[in-house]
Amino acid sequence: MILEVAHLDVIPGQEADFESAFGVAQALISTIDGYLEHELQRCLERPNRYVLLVRWSSLEAHTQGFRGSPQYQQWKALLHHFYDPFPTVEHYRAVESSRS
Repeated sequence: MILEVAHLDVIPGQEADFESAFGVAQALISTIDGYLEHELQRCLERPNRYVLLVRWSSLEAHTQGFRGSPQYQQWKALLHHFYDPFPTVEHYRAVESSRS
């Protein structure tokens, strides 16, 4: 399993619109082969900062499957104009976990 971590800085004052657009966009990502689950968290100290955590079955499911899909083009149209600066996206593999 691969964890995608995206730090999202939304233009101040556009948080509600971003959250509404994300509500639509999340249906797109869930249709991709290799998608497992996601969560969007909002920062308490900086309310225009979010972190998006997406679990994928493989790195390629995200970098090739999702980013190469028509759904990603829709995702970009819905969300990318909210970001300043553009998000940093990294991928992680578990070293240890408390999960059984």
